[in-house]
This record gives sequence, structure tokens and C-alpha cells, in this order.
Amino acid sequence: MGTLTPGATYVYERNGEEIYARETGQTERTIIGYQYENEIDPRTHDGRPLYEHIKEDRLWGEIRREARTNKVLQAALDRAILIYYLSKNNGKK
Repeated sequence: MGTLTPGATYVYERNGEEIYARETGQTERTIIGYQYENEIDPRTHDGRPLYEHIKEDRLWGEIRREARTNKVLQAALDRAILIYYLSKNNGKK
């Protein structure tokens, strides 16, 4: 890596995961770093974007908290939990 020229304006460019800098008006560029795919768009173990996973977790947390004071919602959750366990354990001992 080189040093910066005092007072120079730099243009930053990306080519895939490589990040380059060049002085304005110049064509020669220098690689200054890398940004990997998972840093740009982190994913969960199932391949979904981390942001979507967090939003879904927050939603289910809100639903569970609301169900504490909403009997109809709690009954629906209880049924969903029962269906989950029955389908998960279907055919398993």
C-alpha cells in the first residue's frame, strides 16, 4: 500500500470484492481493501438475509407478548404449537 497525496481528491471503485482508490484525473488505481459477500449481506444458517431473520424474531416476540393478554391469540398459538409438535414428531418415537 502507498501513501496518500496531501490535498488530492480520490475516487473509490469496486470490482467484485476488491476496492480500489485512484486520484481524480488519473487512470492508475491501487487496491485498498476487500469486502466479502457475507459482510455486505450477512445470511443465517438457512440462507435468509440476517435482517429478515431479525425482523421475524421480533414479530414472533411481539405476538407472544400480546398473547399473554389476548385469549383468542393465545388459543391460536397453542394450536399452532400443537400442530408443530405433531408434524415434527410424526412417525418418530
